[in-house]
Amino acid sequence: MHALIVVAHHDPRSLTHSVASQIAQSIDTATVGHTYELADLAQERFDPRFTASDHAVHRKEAAPPADVIAEQARVDRADALVLVFPVYWWSMPALMKGWIDRVFSNGWAFDFGLESTLVKKLGHLDIHLVGIGGADAATYTRHGYTEAMRTQIDHGIFNYCGANVASSQLLLDSETDGADRALQAARELGQRLFTAA
Repeated sequence: MHALIVVAHHDPRSLTHSVASQIAQSIDTATVGHTYELADLAQERFDPRFTASDHAVHRKEAAPPADVIAEQARVDRADALVLVFPVYWWSMPALMKGWIDRVFSNGWAFDFGLESTLVKKLGHLDIHLVGIGGADAATYTRHGYTEAMRTQIDHGIFNYCGANVASSQLLLDSETDGADRALQAARELGQRLFTAA
């Protein structure tokens, strides 16, 4: 089994990077024979901008560019996709969203044709979402942010492509006292990532 861990944060010293590293290390120690690849979108300088070329891919008028094909190949090699990101304005940052916008394209992640039929193409893929939030759980509950994020990300993106959202968690209070809890949750996720497989 192979996991692709994708992290979107500009600072390699961030809690987001530490969480991604803890997940990776736990896969190494807890699951003999399982592998992972860590994709650091900021360090790799992935371009998240959805351009006219990407729109042509969506319309099936052009083939995806080389950078998108390379990312799709990474996902194709994975049994589990783990997205680790800071919560910006109650969603994922533009870098992560742009990666999804460009990589999860029509014809690869789903197929939407002229007959208005949808074919979901990622049914083989388990998704694990790990958002790092600065606010506390009461704030997320009071304003409905948790449900809003699950609706737009878990259901709106990944269900649309047929992928199985195996886990979705928000590691909160990261600006105050939640860092240790976040790292422990990361270790636990890495240890159980392939236990059902």
